Amino acid sequence: MNASGDSDRDVRRGSNFGILRLLFAALVVVSHSPELIDGNRSRELLTRLFGTLSFGELAVDGFFLISGYLILKSYRNAASVWDYLAKRVLRIYPGFIAASLVAILLVAPISGGHLASVSPFAAMIDMVTLTPPKVPCSFEGIPGAELNGAMWTVRYEFRCYLLVILLGGLASRANRRGYAMLLACLTALYLLRPGMQEIQRGGPLFLLMADMARFAFVFFIGGAFYVWRDRIAYHRLGALMAGGALIPLLFVAPLAEAGLATFGGYLIFWYAFACPTSSLSRMTDHTDPSYGLYLYAWPIQSLIVASVPGIAPWVVTAATLPLGLMLGVLSWRLIEKPALRHKDIFLTLTGKTATP
Repeated sequence: MNASGDSDRDVRRGSNFGILRLLFAALVVVSHSPELIDGNRSRELLTRLFGTLSFGELAVDGFFLISGYLILKSYRNAASVWDYLAKRVLRIYPGFIAASLVAILLVAPISGGHLASVSPFAAMIDMVTLTPPKVPCSFEGIPGAELNGAMWTVRYEFRCYLLVILLGGLASRANRRGYAMLLACLTALYLLRPGMQEIQRGGPLFLLMADMARFAFVFFIGGAFYVWRDRIAYHRLGALMAGGALIPLLFVAPLAEAGLATFGGYLIFWYAFACPTSSLSRMTDHTDPSYGLYLYAWPIQSLIVASVPGIAPWVVTAATLPLGLMLGVLSWRLIEKPALRHKDIFLTLTGKTATP
């Protein structure tokens, strides 16, 4: 690790990652609206167009691609493993815990949940293991009757953060052959995942399952764009070629996600690095509501759908986005950003000291 490394904020400066993260969070909202109304995924716009991936899957894979790039850079530039881990814990856990408490204490009673039947100890374990909150009878009568059905991917992102500690030594110019071997292994696991035994998401932290194989594959493909950053040129012709290769692959179910991770990854990083930085992306250097929007959109959508039978998906989306953005801003300013300032406290609690 490089003790003179830069911060997460420095990683984002001069790029369009901020607007991409907001776009992906908004696409998750677009994707969930029709499914929460009647459970019919085929009504979702991208699914209707290609018959393979939904906007939600595209957006989540986009998050993991960006995360793979930024997290590997953060790891390489961290002062120590503990410095890296402190930043990752403080970036994920405070917002997740706050959203879980809001879901349990506020959303569940409004949605008909039986709060008295919730075990505080079980709820605490769910928060520690990044498991979505559960309150019996919440949102009964509507499809996807969960307090927050979008939160399940957060656990997998954090697992990828931990995998970086185990495998991050491969993320250097001197060990690109090792990283290529890692990608080959992850690709094999990804291709084999349809035959993997289905295991519940509540399993042990590193239990290999189809979802973990998928997300690790996409995450470390994103990391490959960092490892080979000096070999990859981002230009308009490359973007046109990547788009031309991606579109036909999106019509083929076995190849759609792999095409998105590779050719779509190029498009994402081309826009992030080669296009002029937008004012919205610059704003996210100071206020980044994307994580909060992702965390709070599902309960907002569910409350709207439960309250207005027969509502149109576009109305759900239009009503959710401004409310979710508002909560995302509040989450960033009141919880996420203040938590990131307390890395030294985390290091002290774990028996470590900050590296000067």
